[in-house]
Amino acid sequence: MDSQVVELLGRNRLVNDLLQAGLEVALPLRDRGVDLIAYADLSGTVRRFVARPIQMKASLKSSFAIDRKYARIRDLLIAYVWHLEEPAKAAVYVLTYPQAVAVAAKMGYTRTASWRRGRYVNTRPSPRLTALLERSKVSGKTWWGVIAGSPARSSESG
Repeated sequence: MDSQVVELLGRNRLVNDLLQAGLEVALPLRDRGVDLIAYADLSGTVRRFVARPIQMKASLKSSFAIDRKYARIRDLLIAYVWHLEEPAKAAVYVLTYPQAVAVAAKMGYTRTASWRRGRYVNTRPSPRLTALLERSKVSGKTWWGVIAGSPARSSESG
């Protein structure tokens, strides 16, 4: 399957999850590091408009990637969408950019030549990496807390 199809599958998975959580989604017309914007508009649940930009990393199996260029995007969330070829195993992990860098540092990735050049990619995450990401797993209504910041789950925790 080509990378564009994987990206479409991942984006559609994210959009579906966000809409089911009661959030709205906007798709930027240009690719400048933000794949989609999730937001909660004025309703009985929120009193002010809240939006978060999301950079998606989709994979048929599993993959962890971090790129220094994303540091410049304020409030960016990185959504790792795994196992798109096996819907029963599919998972989404969401981290802020600083959280993703912290995970990379714990794994030793920030000491590599690849990271010094600005980017690190691991297409075979170890059980240790997967365990570090597990606390950032989102599904269903937990998306609301990630985007709108409800007490149930804040994107800055963890």
